[in-house]
Amino acid sequence: MFVRTASERDLEAVKALLAETWHATYDAIYGVERVNEITGQWHTPAALKARLSQPNSEFLVADDGKTIAGVAFAAATDDPKVVKLRQLYVLPAFQHKGIGSMLLEEIEDSFPEANTLRLEVEGANAPAIRFYKANGFTEIGLSNDCGATGSGIPALVFEKQLG
Repeated sequence: MFVRTASERDLEAVKALLAETWHATYDAIYGVERVNEITGQWHTPAALKARLSQPNSEFLVADDGKTIAGVAFAAATDDPKVVKLRQLYVLPAFQHKGIGSMLLEEIEDSFPEANTLRLEVEGANAPAIRFYKANGFTEIGLSNDCGATGSGIPALVFEKQLG
């Protein structure tokens, strides 16, 4: 498995990966209908394509030549010292193989000027919380609009100091 920058040819596979991982992670929390609604809005080919050219961002995939098994997307905030990890997902069949850690490490390396990496995580997503804590993140607060302004989705906010 290797980590590389995503390209337009990856977008359908990334969309499918996000749908599968969201259903595996969130169906029990939000219900299938709500997960379909969220993935239908947030993970469209157009939304994913826009990330490819977003300034001060990194859009990565973990690829073994046959399968895109993971994806990560992060972007600098208004403060260039703070980067927000907006997505890090690994297909269920590929979890616990170090892929998430590889993606996270590459995100950290992609923003050498940053001193803080921030993310939001669903409070009921215990596996993700364990992963982030094991990778040096600490909980610093709460968000009421995880993923998008006005989403109404509550989340825990975590940060990791870089460098």
